[in-house]
Amino acid sequence: MRSTNLEIRLFRPEDLARVMEINVACLPENYSSSFYTDLYHRSPQTFLVAVIDGVVQGYVMCRIERGMSKIKKLSFAKLCHVVSIAVMKPYRQKGIATALMHQTMENSIKYYAATECFLEVRVSNVPAVNLYDRLGFRQARRIYSYYMNGEDAFEMAKLLNEGEPTKEEEWEVNRV
Repeated sequence: MRSTNLEIRLFRPEDLARVMEINVACLPENYSSSFYTDLYHRSPQTFLVAVIDGVVQGYVMCRIERGMSKIKKLSFAKLCHVVSIAVMKPYRQKGIATALMHQTMENSIKYYAATECFLEVRVSNVPAVNLYDRLGFRQARRIYSYYMNGEDAFEMAKLLNEGEPTKEEEWEVNRV
């Protein structure tokens, strides 16, 4: 982060109204307050906010899941599913989303022993796809008509705490 006044911290219940405001301002998918609260109670260490000059300007919220690996064929994994991330427009391109992602991935390993992180992103959201690519995520598959408006999503995934797959461990997923 280029700014020195950024604080990444755990979400607090009193942040809920501001997080919902950011979600409505930045994303077409909006959630009920109970959805945020449920994620917070299930995976509190991966629900983070970015505070600048005392005001929440971004957030990331995740769900820890057990399921099939997004990377290694026919393997189970403990997954950090990035459900939503958003940063207010005036604060974009300043490293805030990168800082949020780094911290939530670190916390998912430390507190939940997650082995992979994954997310869905609109195929048209090139800046986000590029961000995730820079963070080491790779496109695992394309999900057709994923969003309510019919737009496709890329499912992107990254190994945690293991580095990227070696040439011998090339991803065994359907490449897009």
